[in-house]
Amino acid sequence: MTKPDALLVNVAATVETEQSNQMSLTVVVNGAVITGRLAPEAAWRERVAEVLRDSERLGAFAAGFESPPEEARPDRDAAPTHLHFHVARILQGTLGIPETGGMYRVAIADVNAWTVGDFSYTDD
Repeated sequence: MTKPDALLVNVAATVETEQSNQMSLTVVVNGAVITGRLAPEAAWRERVAEVLRDSERLGAFAAGFESPPEEARPDRDAAPTHLHFHVARILQGTLGIPETGGMYRVAIADVNAWTVGDFSYTDD
């Protein structure tokens, strides 16, 4: 297992500390390019749980994404291990999948390359 990039860990920690969902980031993970904005883990979990609860077929899975109570959370001072993307797309050629953006969780240790900002295509 590779050692996570300390600067990227710091970016993720700042998103958590500031509770911000405005940090745009693009990462390469095993050849896939993912671009979007980071969200704090609790906000990301809440949104995924909300989408699942609203689904007739997937509602039972919502509980697994609901944030645990404060006392059950792991050490809040521990370095983040994952990036939580919202309004994110996997870039494939000139296409972003899904077009409207999705919710992705990426292990920081799996990131091969990254840059600040997100990419979008235009048909100019």
